Amino acid sequence: MILFFVFSLGAIIGSFLNVCIVRLPKRESLIRPSSHCPHCNEPIRFYDNIPIISYIHLAGKCRHCNKRISLRYPIVEGLTGLMTVALFMRYGPSVQFLLLLLFSAALLIITFIDLDHQIIPDVVSIPGIPCGVAASLLIPTISWLDSLLGILVGGGLLLLIAVGYKWITGREGMGGGDIKLLAMMGAWLGWKAIPFILLASSLIGILIGGGSGLVLKKGLKTKIPFGPFLSISSIIYIFFGPELIKWYIAWQLSA
Repeated sequence: MILFFVFSLGAIIGSFLNVCIVRLPKRESLIRPSSHCPHCNEPIRFYDNIPIISYIHLAGKCRHCNKRISLRYPIVEGLTGLMTVALFMRYGPSVQFLLLLLFSAALLIITFIDLDHQIIPDVVSIPGIPCGVAASLLIPTISWLDSLLGILVGGGLLLLIAVGYKWITGREGMGGGDIKLLAMMGAWLGWKAIPFILLASSLIGILIGGGSGLVLKKGLKTKIPFGPFLSISSIIYIFFGPELIKWYIAWQLSA
């Protein structure tokens, strides 16, 4: 029952994240107007706005115009619910649970906006940097110095990679949004997380990007957003990062 309540809380948060994902790129208010159908603009009643359940009950269609509603809405709600449960099971009812839930929610917003528009909204990433520094004062696993170094290492290292890539290839490889996003991740997770995030996101990007390039027959020139890979790697680090790093070092030493 506790986990069901936690999942429901996460799904409700996910419903708000959907609003952010749709409205932030358009620079629209997150408060007004109230939730409405993206096709006919008819306001959605409270009983049709229950996360996941309403979507299933209405067969993914608007009650008024009967047009299909994107499957992304229940996906975001479900992912947020599962993330909330996973964080709760790991950290319990603690301040660390609430702070990392906030960080994870920001990553979900960034991921889906980047997938839709190939942009990372500054309104999320830039405020996320000082928020990460402030959170380091309350999270026992990271110090404020680690957080500040994380900003410098995260933002600075990716900036060097981006400049180097452009110098070698003559093409833009990473946007400024990715740099600010990695700086935010450094602020929340500390400088030690940056090498892991970069390596894991690169591997995930090669697998997914290379696979999609082969399917679309565009080779390795397929343009894909990098923000989702950074976000996935950060989530992996939250749950398994230190353990994976220790395993890798032990494996190298024994080789």
